Amino acid sequence: MAYHYIGGVRDQQFLMPVDMADWLDESHLAWFLIDVVDRLDTAALHARHPNDGAGRPAYNPDMMLCLLLYAYSTSTRSSRRIEGLCRTDAAYRVIAGGVVPNHATIARFLVNHEQAIHTIFVQVRPCALPPGCWTPPRSRSTAPRSARTRPFDRNHTAAWIRTRVDEILAEARETDQAEDTQPSSLLDLDRLPAELSTRDARTRRLTAALARVEEQEAAAREQAEKRQAKARAEAAQGRRLRGRKPKDPHAALARAEADEAAIRHQAHTTAAGQAGASGSAATTAEDIRTGGGGRPEVVAAVAATAAARATAQEATPTAFKANATDPDSRIMSTTNGWIRGYNVQAAVNQHQIIITGKVSQDANDVGLYEPMVEATGAALHAAGVTQPVGLILADAGYWSEDNATAAGPDRLIATQKSHKLRAAARELGTTTGPPPDDATPLEAMEHRLRTPEGPAAYAKRSHTVEPAFAFKTNHGYQRFRRRGLTAVESEWSLIATAHNLGKLHRAS
Repeated sequence: MAYHYIGGVRDQQFLMPVDMADWLDESHLAWFLIDVVDRLDTAALHARHPNDGAGRPAYNPDMMLCLLLYAYSTSTRSSRRIEGLCRTDAAYRVIAGGVVPNHATIARFLVNHEQAIHTIFVQVRPCALPPGCWTPPRSRSTAPRSARTRPFDRNHTAAWIRTRVDEILAEARETDQAEDTQPSSLLDLDRLPAELSTRDARTRRLTAALARVEEQEAAAREQAEKRQAKARAEAAQGRRLRGRKPKDPHAALARAEADEAAIRHQAHTTAAGQAGASGSAATTAEDIRTGGGGRPEVVAAVAATAAARATAQEATPTAFKANATDPDSRIMSTTNGWIRGYNVQAAVNQHQIIITGKVSQDANDVGLYEPMVEATGAALHAAGVTQPVGLILADAGYWSEDNATAAGPDRLIATQKSHKLRAAARELGTTTGPPPDDATPLEAMEHRLRTPEGPAAYAKRSHTVEPAFAFKTNHGYQRFRRRGLTAVESEWSLIATAHNLGKLHRAS
């Protein structure tokens, strides 16, 4: 007995015209994003396309923006992948209205509207609910890297960069005439990414990298001069510098010389005091004449200076390096080791809405606390939020006495890792009430973190911060796709906008 199956008839034509509105449910994210973009001020996107412009008409910027927001919300950043989905995916086809933008058009849209994309994030932000507390998390994201850019994908010294620039300029002088008569091959352009595919582009990158190396050298010289000036001032008073001795041989030599001068000053002062107390003792007179050169501590200091001088003479000067692919990126420390990338900051409210964000080249979070507080206040004011921030939650990376006592909203900043805070609470016990009046900023913060209210409030940080940065794992956004600080800031604004819209869509 044959079964009756339900099967499609592939050669059956549609009896009625197709309506795209039937392809997606009314609650689909695509319809939500289309409605949101329709309500945004996108004049900055349209400014590049005058009504009487010559050439082929441009794709509607509103459609392109909505397409990118949906793509970033669904873990898709590749322009080629987006182009393909515009042919096969119902949601992409609805957003694009049946047209298929070329992948190069999609990529150029991102490049041409960097600042406009940031303003879109600012416009979406007022949709967030008024914050009661917010947490400044950070995330190290790596800079983009292409396997095709072998000569440019690692750090190089100033000498290498200058040599490479000279080679490129020499190549340009030799081949200018040939290039005027022979068009460039598409295969040649494909060997390197667009920003490195021409001599001018490579020269600009190398020049920027050289500027970065020179900046590092200047900063190192300035820092060394300050250390030496401080050491000389302390030595003149007979005081030695405290703290760990520098590892750099040349800095270690300057430190040893300052220590020797300080010890000689102390020995001379001691010898002069003994001479005044005991008259004209021969040993005391000899100490005064030689500056205490015969004393054991002076002999040891002279020997230490001689050893440091020999080490410095044998050592090679510090070679500062910069990345020729992305000179704006910096070396960052992560739980998985060292990477070259950027320090991404964000202020998040209790509803996991990103209020404001910042991409920094500073690997240390301590100096970014106050700028983020100011940026958050400005963002809330611009959004028309009058309710003040109730409490700021920040992890141990932001701890410093200056941040703890700075002007601004109330705050809880962890003074050490969470497991250490819990161990301290078990060992020292809980506290109650406000901190003692004579407590230092560190003692006052630790007192608050051991009260019953402190840990309960600080525990909110994990489930407000982590979801905001879950895109790194959930969406596979482990690397930025473009190079340069401005481009990375624009991409981060797009990611934050997609995150906020996703939260609002799920809450609606």
